[in-house]
Amino acid sequence: MFKRLFGLLILILVFFEQMPAQQSSREDLQKKEQDIRKELAELNNMLIQTQKTKKLSLNQLAIIKKKINQREDLVNTINKQVRQLDETIFNNERDIYRLGKELDTLRIKYAKSIVFAYKNRSSYEYLNFLFSAGDFNDAIKRITYLKSYRQNRETQANTIVKSEELLKEKIGSLSVNKKEMSKTLVKQSEQLKDLQEDKKEQDQVVAQLKSKEREIGNQIKEKERQRQKMQSAMLAIIRRETEEANRKAKAAREKALADEKKRLAQQPKTDAVAGSVENKPKETAPNSRPSLKNETVTGVAGTQGGGERSYTPLESTPEGRETSIKFENNRGRLPWPADAGIITIHFGTETIPGTKLVRKSDGIEIALPQGSSIKSVADGTISYAGDIGGEQVVFIKHGKYFTSYSHLSSINVSVGQEVKAGSLLGKSGNGVDGEGAVLFMVNNEKGTPLNPESWLKSRR
Repeated sequence: MFKRLFGLLILILVFFEQMPAQQSSREDLQKKEQDIRKELAELNNMLIQTQKTKKLSLNQLAIIKKKINQREDLVNTINKQVRQLDETIFNNERDIYRLGKELDTLRIKYAKSIVFAYKNRSSYEYLNFLFSAGDFNDAIKRITYLKSYRQNRETQANTIVKSEELLKEKIGSLSVNKKEMSKTLVKQSEQLKDLQEDKKEQDQVVAQLKSKEREIGNQIKEKERQRQKMQSAMLAIIRRETEEANRKAKAAREKALADEKKRLAQQPKTDAVAGSVENKPKETAPNSRPSLKNETVTGVAGTQGGGERSYTPLESTPEGRETSIKFENNRGRLPWPADAGIITIHFGTETIPGTKLVRKSDGIEIALPQGSSIKSVADGTISYAGDIGGEQVVFIKHGKYFTSYSHLSSINVSVGQEVKAGSLLGKSGNGVDGEGAVLFMVNNEKGTPLNPESWLKSRR
């Protein structure tokens, strides 16, 4: 009897403990669904804007592909909700069956105890049970037994009441779960249909792009010419910045040596001191840095790799080193250069679907409304702000790293200006295809392009 009561109490406790965890997981999935739906709405708006030009572009295909990815993510999220609801319904049905069985057993046991108590309700029976004890200790045990017997009946009654309440709650939850499951299955069916429509739309655009391969090829050639101009400009800026850093480092070393010589010349020239000074080898000032090209420092706090880090001439000052290390440590967490927009051209080489055309990008192109605010992704110094081959461009130096922002319609900064992460650089303009975009790149001190997506934080 006690085992059954204990088991039922455990079941009640487990039910109330699991409720918050299940609710939290369900809320997480619902929030993710809302976020995806919001992103899909933004993509639909962007697609409508590109279609208004009545000119087929690669941006349309990129937006549709992004829509398909988001739609598949949404379907997967809904599928998880379905599986979660299915499991919840199964558990509720199992618990309802188990509670029903336990309640039937408890009611039978409780009825028997009531009948027994009724038959032995007279005071005579109670006193006879006590006075038939062999000694005083035995009488005390019998009194304790009678009290525990009464308490047990009260516990039985309370457990039955709680079990009935839990059973009603389970039945109510099951009804809600089944209604929610029905709605979720409808959502799942709708999204699967929309996914098929998105894929059909993608096939149509791919077929149209194939028929306009020459026009697209011209766009790719123009982008390639633009890419080469940007790369040449970037290399020239890095070379200029490196030469300037070397010049400043050399001037600092020469000044340090001159100061040291002056200090030595001002010392008292006794015979002993003079002799020691004359025979003393030339010293390098303690704060001078002869060369940073191959310098390696061990155990620098904040560096990646956990051991050694080679410094470049662009890090010849404490500020330069600090900016570089901060930029490195924020890899994968840098803010985006724009608050909205999607990537339509990814880093690296890719083949245009439906064609044999191949394009290469040293950065990422983000499609967004013309006139959107473009911001710095990290602290740094403006190395260049102006026109490059008909493009309005801003280059920012972050220690030994450089970021660039092109396709701008206006520029709000000037060369030499210090900027912080989030500082306004200018407004976005149009790309080669005439649609709103910004081209964002990341380069190291050698001019090597780095994948910006690995530096920027996740949008979701």
